[in-house]
Amino acid sequence: MTEKIATRDAYGRALAALGKECPDVVVLDADLSKSTKTIDFKKNYPERFFDFGVAEQNMIGTAAGLAASGKIPFCSSFAVFATGRVYDQIRQSVAYPGLNVKICASHAGVTVGEDGSSHQSIEDIALMRVLPNMTVFVPADAVETAGAVRAAVRIQGPVYVRLGRSAVPVLHGEDFIFEPGEAVLLRKGGDATIIAAGIMVSAALEAAGVLAGQGIETRVLNMHTIKPIDVRAIIRAARETGAVVTAEEHSIIGGLGSAVAEVLGENHPAPLRRVGIRDVFGESGKPEELLEKYGLTPGKLVAAVHEVLQRKKSV
Repeated sequence: MTEKIATRDAYGRALAALGKECPDVVVLDADLSKSTKTIDFKKNYPERFFDFGVAEQNMIGTAAGLAASGKIPFCSSFAVFATGRVYDQIRQSVAYPGLNVKICASHAGVTVGEDGSSHQSIEDIALMRVLPNMTVFVPADAVETAGAVRAAVRIQGPVYVRLGRSAVPVLHGEDFIFEPGEAVLLRKGGDATIIAAGIMVSAALEAAGVLAGQGIETRVLNMHTIKPIDVRAIIRAARETGAVVTAEEHSIIGGLGSAVAEVLGENHPAPLRRVGIRDVFGESGKPEELLEKYGLTPGKLVAAVHEVLQRKKSV
């Protein structure tokens, strides 16, 4: 049975390890340290941990000041608060001056579950991706999360890391090397391609297995970096397979699907189907039920591949 670990848990462990290695790392939270898992850092380095209560705007503003003073601040809250409530502060105080602030937001997407639409961030990737100077990571598992956190420290400038609440399968071995901006080929195939991010990567692999049983060989690309996106991998997939499906736990507007569509439209048009939240808000429910309701399942990916293959035949 595949081990499952929530990416927020992996973030907490990676952050605590960084505390020992990087004395300039400081951590800021907004009254959610137990949920975001920054509490691990707080226990080990209380003098470098700052809790702002329910004042996310102040958290980002202070992070900008700390970064301007030579520190490497990691800011955490739920994704809906860490991007939406503080958008003006991120834009004006972090992205515009290109300050070295890392925003690592947990509880993204509909798998927040019963907290409902007010807490389900389905637009955070779009908000962060549009900002100049911002790097955007969406790790698929615990191993990638640890790699993304370490990559964020090495990058000089603002970084957004999207994390989840629910446990997800561990897809990589400990020898995996996280390379920003480089898609990871998880499965070869010449008939179609699924490009996925976050929790949808494991769903894409499951769908590819089902399709293989039907005689359809599907390439699976794990696009853990949404910005800068791996343009060459997308173009190669379109040229070699001729049909593309994207999969994300996010609105199809402005996220991974939009980014891939932009690349294909400008470089190598191909039949494309975007699987994600289709311009609606979420609602309260169990994570598994919500994934089913919004079509974020291996079965829906299988159907999407069949759809683009039909369109491929008519091109």
